[in-house]
Amino acid sequence: MTENESENFERQLRHTRPARLPANFAARLVAAEPKPSAGVEPAPPAPSTADCLRTLRLSLRWLIPATAMALALMVAWHGTSPFTSRPAGSPAGLSSSSPLLKADDVKIDQRLVSSFDAVARLPGGEPVRFRCENWMDQVVLSDKSRGLVVENRKPRIEVVAMGYETY
Repeated sequence: MTENESENFERQLRHTRPARLPANFAARLVAAEPKPSAGVEPAPPAPSTADCLRTLRLSLRWLIPATAMALALMVAWHGTSPFTSRPAGSPAGLSSSSPLLKADDVKIDQRLVSSFDAVARLPGGEPVRFRCENWMDQVVLSDKSRGLVVENRKPRIEVVAMGYETY
């Protein structure tokens, strides 16, 4: 098809009108529409489990980095660490003056390893789409004066229910 033919074809498409819906299909659409009750306002929809899980997931997503940052700030501010050694027989509330680890470098990393979508059916038969993401979380604490490096790597899988729209 040449460029002139495609322009003519597009011009013809712009001037065409869409076809009417078949009468039986239009009647089924009207019949399937819920009828509002007279004088009764519909209750607002309750938050779905997926919405609650999404909110919880987003708030927990930063828990590990926030905990590591709080630990680093505590070490920097107070000069004490939960990684302190105690002489044998000393009370649990007292620590010795030399901590086992004094973090002078903290690195926090979250990497998306892979993601994919999946479709499933709920018990009622309606389809639901899920977004699945594989993450690798990493926290690295370094004590350069002693040459210590503490690294924690942990895989994490997030599954989020998403709307499934059909056209």
